[in-house]
Parts: sequence; C-alpha cells; structure tokens
Amino acid sequence: MQENFMISLEIMAKGMGSIFVVIGLLTLIVMGLAKITGGKKKESSNE
Repeated sequence: MQENFMISLEIMAKGMGSIFVVIGLLTLIVMGLAKITGGKKKESSNE
C-alpha cells in the first residue's frame, strides 16, 4: 500500500513540475512577443 502511494506521489510531482515548466515557457513567449511588437496597444474611443 505504501509503495503504491510513493509511486503516485512521484507521478504527481512530475505532472506538477511539467505544468510549471509550460507556464514558464508561455510567460517567456508572451514577454518576447510583447517586445517584438513594441507593446503597441490600440485605444478605441467609443465614448
């Protein structure tokens, strides 16, 4: 029983680690795209 629990903890740790890696990569990609495009933001005046 304890062996199965330890195996499941290892699998969950790998899954959580991969989630954080993907979030970090997406953050870097968004920051890079913002620098490439110059961070231009279109302002719409609907008033």
